[in-house]
Amino acid sequence: MRIVDYTRSQLYMEKNNFYILQNGHRLETPDAIIPRIGSSATTQGAALISHYEALGAITPLRSTALLQARDKLRCLQKLASNGIDIPHTAYPSNSENLDKLIHQLGGLPIVIKLLESTHGMGVILADNLHSVSSTVEAFQRLKEQVILQEFIKEAKGADIRALVVAGKVVAAMKRQAKKGEFRSNLHRGASASIFKLSAQENDLVIRSTQVMGLDMAGVDLLQSTRGPLLMEVNASPGLEGIETTTGIDVAGKLIKHLERRFALRREQKAIEK
Repeated sequence: MRIVDYTRSQLYMEKNNFYILQNGHRLETPDAIIPRIGSSATTQGAALISHYEALGAITPLRSTALLQARDKLRCLQKLASNGIDIPHTAYPSNSENLDKLIHQLGGLPIVIKLLESTHGMGVILADNLHSVSSTVEAFQRLKEQVILQEFIKEAKGADIRALVVAGKVVAAMKRQAKKGEFRSNLHRGASASIFKLSAQENDLVIRSTQVMGLDMAGVDLLQSTRGPLLMEVNASPGLEGIETTTGIDVAGKLIKHLERRFALRREQKAIEK
C-alpha cells in the first residue's frame, strides 16, 4: 500500500495517455485505490480519482459520486427525487420571504447549514426570524450558500451513523450530543454507543448509497415521529470513531471488498482471452 498526497500530485493527460507525477516521479498505476478526501480539497481529490479511473484502477468512490455527495443541496435533491425520506429542506437563493420558508419547514427553530461543511462546522440552530435572516445574509455576503432544514426535536440531540461497504451495513453507532449542544459530532464531545438498525433504517441506508452510487459511505439518520430521516451521506467518512465504538474493522472489510473486485476482474479478463 502506498499513500498518494492528492494535494501535491501533478496530473498529465493527452489522447489515450494519462499519468500522475509526485515529487517529480511518475507513479505506477495500482490495482485499486482507497480515496480519503478531505472536505477542504474536494475538487483536487476528485480530479485525482478521475485520473485513476481513466488509468483503470478499481475504486470504491467514483469522482462524480464524491462531487455530488459533497454538495448537500444536490445530494438531498437526488435522494428526495428517488423516494428517500429526508428532513424538510429549503434552499433560499436570497434572504427575502424567509418567514414563509420557515412556515413551510414547520416553524422555528430551524437548522441552517452551509452546503459544504464537516464535523458540525457551519451548522447553526436559529430560534427566531432575526437570527435566521442575519445568518443567511452574513453567509451570502461571504459568497457562501446555505440550506434550511426543519429541526427534529424528538431526536433529542442524537443521530445514527451507519457504515456501508459493498451494499451492506457493516457497523452502526448512535451518537448523543453533549448537554447544551444539538450537534452530535464526536469531534464536538458527543458520546457514542453500538446501535442495531431496524429493518426500515437498514433499508433506508442501503437505498441511499445505491442512489448515490457509492460502494462505501457513512450514512447519518435521525429518528423522528414519522420514521427515520436521512440527514447526510458521507462519501469519505472517518473510521476511527465507529471502529473504536463498535470494535469492527471497517477498513479491513473495504480492502477485502476491493480484493474480491480485483479477483473478479482478473477472472473476466482470463475468460475473454
